Amino acid sequence: MIQSQTYLNVADNTGAKQIMCIRILNCGARKFAKIGDIIIGVVKQSTPNMPIKKSEIVRAVIVRTCKPFRRKNGFLIQFDDNAAVIVNKEGAPRGTRIFGPVARELRDSDFMKIISLAPEVL
Repeated sequence: MIQSQTYLNVADNTGAKQIMCIRILNCGARKFAKIGDIIIGVVKQSTPNMPIKKSEIVRAVIVRTCKPFRRKNGFLIQFDDNAAVIVNKEGAPRGTRIFGPVARELRDSDFMKIISLAPEVL
């Protein structure tokens, strides 16, 4: 579960290394975001000479969380880190590569491009 002020690793090659969540979009009364939710974040660490710079405001989709979540078939899925992929306003990823596994629940949220770029879908 991701809330405001949570730090997330960036799982793509846009140049950002770490972002901090500042807002959860389309959540209604929920205070926490889960896999497949879009957040607004600020870049806290980035690599030099890349398109995304430090302190830039970006949109991102959560692809991994440390908090376990239960699937309909009863399995609990848990990852080692909290990670997100930076997207544009239309929901397409800004990077050309995705690092690490992503959850299958992104398919329900219509992020098929992220699923196709990911090396492993769990």
